[in-house]
Formats: sequence, C-alpha cells, structure tokens
Amino acid sequence: VQLQASGGGLVQAGGSLRLSCAASGSDFSKYSVGWYRQALGKQRESVASMSWGFITDYVDSVKGRFTISRDNAKRSVYLQMNGLKPEDTGVYYCNIRGYGDDFWGQGTLVTVSS
Repeated sequence: VQLQASGGGLVQAGGSLRLSCAASGSDFSKYSVGWYRQALGKQRESVASMSWGFITDYVDSVKGRFTISRDNAKRSVYLQMNGLKPEDTGVYYCNIRGYGDDFWGQGTLVTVSS
C-alpha cells in the first residue's frame, strides 16, 4: 500500500485547508485511518483518526475545528481544517493501520501565518 498526501500550503490564521490522502491497493475499508502532524523540533502527534467503523477521535487542540472523513470507494481519507492557528503549523502525515499493517504517507507541509 502506498499513500499520497496533498493539500498542504500556506494560509493565514483563521483560514481553512483540506488535506487529502489517496491509497493504492485493496482492502482500504478494513483499516483505521488517521492524520498526524509534526512541528519543528517536536514529536509527531496524532491529530485525528477514524476507525473502519467510522468512529472518530481528535486531539483536544483541534476539536471543533478539524474534521476527518473517509471515502472507501475512492480509497481516500481527508482532513478538513478550519479556524487554523499558527500552532497548527507542521508536516501532516496520513496513516492507515490495522491487522498488523502500518502505512504512512510522505507528509504535506501546512504553514499558518499569524
């Protein structure tokens, strides 16, 4: 499985971005999907996740602003980010995992200016 993330960019505080991640291969629907981010000098953290059963979870700092979604027919996962803040700046990685598998995308840079 290969993951291709896109949608990052430079945005002003308060703006919005939508990240997309397309997966190759089959059986996408059986996996949990998620987005992680890594700010400069910090550890990678989980931002949002969705189970194969569409149950979502978010880190507290993005609740109410970010929405994760998936389209199993398109083998894709999305992250809608609204009300962006400078502290949301970082490289965002998509991830799918389950059944002993753990796949990562290449990362897409999100920069939020104040």
